[in-house]
Amino acid sequence: MTPPRLPSPAALPDETSFSSRLRSAAVSARVGTVLGVCFAVAFLTGLVSHYAQNPSQPVPFPTSPAWGYRLTQGLHVISGTAAVPLLLVKLWTVYPLLLARPSLRLRRLVVELAERLSILLLVGAALFLLVTGLQNVSHWYPWAFSFRSTHYAMAWIAIGALVLHVAVKLPVIRHALGHDVDDTTHDRSEHGDHEGRLSRRGLLRATWVATGAVVLATAGSTVPWLRRVSVLAVRSGEGPQGVPVNKTAEDAGVTDLARDPGYRLEVVNGARSVSLTREDLLALPQRSEELPIACVEGWSASGTWSGVRLRDLLDLVEAPPGSEVVLRSLQESGPFRVTLLPANFADDDRTLVALGLAGEELDIDHGYPARLIAPNRPGVLQTKWLGTIEVRT
Repeated sequence: MTPPRLPSPAALPDETSFSSRLRSAAVSARVGTVLGVCFAVAFLTGLVSHYAQNPSQPVPFPTSPAWGYRLTQGLHVISGTAAVPLLLVKLWTVYPLLLARPSLRLRRLVVELAERLSILLLVGAALFLLVTGLQNVSHWYPWAFSFRSTHYAMAWIAIGALVLHVAVKLPVIRHALGHDVDDTTHDRSEHGDHEGRLSRRGLLRATWVATGAVVLATAGSTVPWLRRVSVLAVRSGEGPQGVPVNKTAEDAGVTDLARDPGYRLEVVNGARSVSLTREDLLALPQRSEELPIACVEGWSASGTWSGVRLRDLLDLVEAPPGSEVVLRSLQESGPFRVTLLPANFADDDRTLVALGLAGEELDIDHGYPARLIAPNRPGVLQTKWLGTIEVRT
């Protein structure tokens, strides 16, 4: 009796398995151009944020415009989020190239290997940046490494891979962008003549619409008038006194210390020091400033802050102009419980030790009894629950 014939295992897909005319250089070049712009914006604004948080700055980070950091971080998160649908479409169009058989000609083989290496590095780094970036925006950290330093390193890998990829594919990109989207010059031989239900223009229109929808759904974290439609924005603008918070006093473990009747703000310059109660601070000349607070996660909000000019407090201990200042929070732990304020921020008239917000006593989650608020400064460095202000000597 003849044994039954077993079905042959399915063949592994190769380049010939993908015959759609949508998977073309014409589509890939157009999507890749917009994706490259998003990557460039995210990379440059990321460098700005990284530099702003560096304790050592050969060129001082500017204090003006006050909304500068708000703009760059909003662009950083918006461009990074917009890259998600663009990257998915880009991957779909170029995926067959990764399965193509390598050339037997040495020169062509080198080009192909460089192209595939650039794609693999770019895809890997991009996915890492986008996934961890979105997790950071959501305050979800299922890892043990430093987000800031690792994100920074991977950004350089991604941008390097992008430059390599563009260099290898530049002739194809230039031709594709210079001709109609239905041009077939660089189509793979496996492409059929069947147009399919969706045209190349239709795919591109769907990609632009999806990207625009993602932007609208997230931009409200930065742009207040979009908040009603930004359903994916991690911050709606709501919070105590109209300003959102990332870390509450309870999360920081400072509730009892902040409400302690014996609270004192210590201002120190070498051997000179003053110890000020909140009442002492309120008795000093008060100022109000309309300043935004902007976080690395991309959200921002403006508020009317009131309090004492930091420069006035430094004058109490005869700190000379041009002095750097070390700020210490009442927090007993946390990566930003101690921050360095550069001299140009300390001397800026808009930099306050804030005691109030929106015409009310400062909410404890915003840093009661006193906090720093300075123009154009990352939110993580706007130290809350101030305990000590010390002139760096």
